[in-house]
Amino acid sequence: MQTTAWLVLGLPLLGAITIGLLHKRLPGKTAGYLGTTLLAGSFLCAVLTLLSLQDRGEAHRQVVFVAWDYAKTVGLDAQLSILIDPLSLLMMCVVTGVSTLIHLYSIGYMVSDKGYARFFAYLNFFVFSMLLLVMAGNFLLLIVGWAFVGAASYLLISFWYRRTTATAAGIKAFVINVVGDIGLVLGTYFIFRHSHSLDFLTTFKAADAGALGHHGSADLTAGCLLLLVGACAKSAQIPLHTWLPDAMEGPTPVSSLIHAATMVTAGVYLIARMHPLFEQAPAAADTGAVIGAVTLLVAGTIGLCVTDLKRVIAYSTMSQIGYMIMGVSSGAYVAGLFHLMTHAFFKALLFMAAGSVIGATAGNQDLDRMRGFRKAMPFTFGCFVIGGLALAGIPPFSGFFSKDEILLVIGEQGGWHWALYVAGYVGAFLTAIYTWRMIFRAFFGEACPEAKELEHGHLFHAEVHTNPANGEVEDTDVGFPGAEHHIAEQTIEMKLAMGVLAILAVVGGFLQIPKVNHHLDSFLDPTFADSAIRPDSKDGLLYFGLVLGTALGLAGIAIAYRVWVVKPGTSAAVLGRFRPVHRVFVNKWYFDEAIDLVVVRPFAFLGRASRNSFERIVVNGAFVGGSTGVVKASSSAVRAIQTGLLRSYTALLLVGLTGVGLYFLLSA
Repeated sequence: MQTTAWLVLGLPLLGAITIGLLHKRLPGKTAGYLGTTLLAGSFLCAVLTLLSLQDRGEAHRQVVFVAWDYAKTVGLDAQLSILIDPLSLLMMCVVTGVSTLIHLYSIGYMVSDKGYARFFAYLNFFVFSMLLLVMAGNFLLLIVGWAFVGAASYLLISFWYRRTTATAAGIKAFVINVVGDIGLVLGTYFIFRHSHSLDFLTTFKAADAGALGHHGSADLTAGCLLLLVGACAKSAQIPLHTWLPDAMEGPTPVSSLIHAATMVTAGVYLIARMHPLFEQAPAAADTGAVIGAVTLLVAGTIGLCVTDLKRVIAYSTMSQIGYMIMGVSSGAYVAGLFHLMTHAFFKALLFMAAGSVIGATAGNQDLDRMRGFRKAMPFTFGCFVIGGLALAGIPPFSGFFSKDEILLVIGEQGGWHWALYVAGYVGAFLTAIYTWRMIFRAFFGEACPEAKELEHGHLFHAEVHTNPANGEVEDTDVGFPGAEHHIAEQTIEMKLAMGVLAILAVVGGFLQIPKVNHHLDSFLDPTFADSAIRPDSKDGLLYFGLVLGTALGLAGIAIAYRVWVVKPGTSAAVLGRFRPVHRVFVNKWYFDEAIDLVVVRPFAFLGRASRNSFERIVVNGAFVGGSTGVVKASSSAVRAIQTGLLRSYTALLLVGLTGVGLYFLLSA
């Protein structure tokens, strides 16, 4: 088990290094197949590690493997160690499995791009970073993995680095994630100062023994709140969410990778991993639950209005991560992780299907210019429908089981949690509407010119390549998208990856069916056995929730069908009546403007003031200018003495000797 566990981590790193060093020598699709094969090997090793762990008794399913001690002195136990338990194994299998399919999809999707090999080197590095994060056995390695994921996401979002919109989006994502990194580091400090250990299991035992203070102590609450800052930044929760929609500037496989099973789920994993601490800091846990509920509602309202295909799915991701954060913060650990897994399947599928549609329109992402692709792209349409049904929570698709289980556990807690329960079902209703709004607008109605051309067997290619975000004309050289576009109907790698995910989106929910089986509960029980929160399922609330969730999902689909298929002008009429509300939603609740006003402008003003006053007068004037002035004056004096006349040098020598003689005479 130790060998296979380290190979899970090592194979993506090997791929990143190998492809990075040999990218100029790898012909054709070699880089793509090499990176995908190594990821498939990593997934296989994760499965073998899982089987090895299951052979152990439940009390022995938390195993730490230490490669070496980085520093072990003065109470500091910094080790290169990985923790293998059911939680890390679930994440390992989901990350490596879905990432392998995304790599396979990318082989066909990115083949015409001039940065093809570089892309797969970045992808492998990203997966390695994410695995380092979820496999870390201590806070030190967690922080390293956390930072690596931020750096890798910057490289991937800004992959088309000659696009100004892409580089701006990458910088924005990086800066906001650094804010989360600071929160994670400071939170670790508050916890370490009491536990005197960086090791997870040692810290959890110390917390259970009361070493971190009493229940709800100030330091523990502060530490967990700071950890929550890191979780909100990485998982794009309000108010640190604005980077996520802009991250759509990266290639579509990047959107699928970051927004499905990997980066945005890191915050969910962090709260689940730190559950022994959050349960002793209820104020921090409640804050996380409220943030998740607010995020899922705000993202849902924005998803109703935006017309960029990928951004609609991105806001859907924000909303679904809100469910997960709300769940794990409320003690619904298994339910939240179950939704994490099913979401990885159908959300990766939706992004891949969106990429296929975007390929059919030569890079266009605007829903206002898409319609009638149902006949031209039957496979892509089928995948979109499966993903949409799973996202809307329609039985028997996977999202139906996982989403409602979160709300069931929250509802069982009663009290103020009923507000979260209601918010969850309002969000489910909005989800169904905006998801099927997207599907009906892209695939129904009279076929657009691109769809008609595809119906005749010809894939549309634009004569002039433009940036879909701002319309700027682009070439197809390095740093820009390639000249060709690809769709699932014509590319075997894309079709295979989407087909597997479509199957998983259908059957993934059967892993845990209420009152039928509890496979995931049993599997994750060793990780959460120490939890004081034990959900007690009530049949009445269970059946009510399942019926309500289904009814809301079907109602949302019916409304979307009537508004955008039966009576296409309805949305314009509603928009005219509620224009102020629409303006708020379409402008993303003005979060970007608020952050610019409250954070960016004040700090920019302080920076300019500091540069023009303190830096110019004190630093440049006194420290830099003062020292250079002394040197210049000394140099000038020395140059003045160096006349080249022998009599001058003789006179200086006599004056010097006279001075020395007088000194000794006076001192005697």
